[in-house]
Amino acid sequence: MSVQLQVADHVARVTIDRPEVLNAIDQATERELRALWDELENNRDVRVIVVTGAGDRAFCVGADLKSAAEGEEVTGLEYLASARPGGFAGLAMNDQLITPVVARVNGYALGGGMEMLLGCDIAVACDDAQFGFPEPRVGRLPLDGGMTLLSRKIHEKAALGLLLTGRRIDATEAKRLGLVNEVVARAQLDEAVDRWVADILACAPLATRAIKQVMRGTGHLSVAEAAAQRLPAVIAAVTSEDADEGVRAFLEKRQPDWKGR
Repeated sequence: MSVQLQVADHVARVTIDRPEVLNAIDQATERELRALWDELENNRDVRVIVVTGAGDRAFCVGADLKSAAEGEEVTGLEYLASARPGGFAGLAMNDQLITPVVARVNGYALGGGMEMLLGCDIAVACDDAQFGFPEPRVGRLPLDGGMTLLSRKIHEKAALGLLLTGRRIDATEAKRLGLVNEVVARAQLDEAVDRWVADILACAPLATRAIKQVMRGTGHLSVAEAAAQRLPAVIAAVTSEDADEGVRAFLEKRQPDWKGR
């Protein structure tokens, strides 16, 4: 298995475990991850997902185009023709995954790894992490979300500056552009991630799911049209026991006991 999963205290921690290739993702790993997102989304005990890479060099450097298992390189046309719902590793453009996802960026986030980062909701990076889309420098394209997602996350000129040059940026620049939420020293990375996780867990789980579904599902609409949507997660949140529990806990000056229902 090239993907490690730990689930405890409502948190699923997913680790791409291929440090010998900087956590590049081959076809077998891709299949593991795609199945895993579905499994975790259907597990209502999981309220937050943390994604990272094994080792201390890379979050993920994208596709492993030369799979040792197959012994031959995948051409660009073959890659384009293959079915990849949800974008790279099933995460970059996964609109069905409304459980909050936190990226623990422990090193290089390049190519498909950068696309995975764009698919996460919150990103915390160590100060020596690097980001970029090197594909055009080797005659390839960011096919799995990079060309379509980046300009929706940051200013168009900043996006084109990265995409047209294939250059890398450091964590400080990534934060300035809005690609990551927080940059910390490597020694504080886990502490910072856990702080973000704790803050998410302090919120009603149905509320965070509803917020993500609205944010991800209405970006193409006007503000008025988006506000008028009655998405399933929104209905579930406003009619939940937790909605009443939150008010009671506030009035009683205590921490709410979220049930996720």
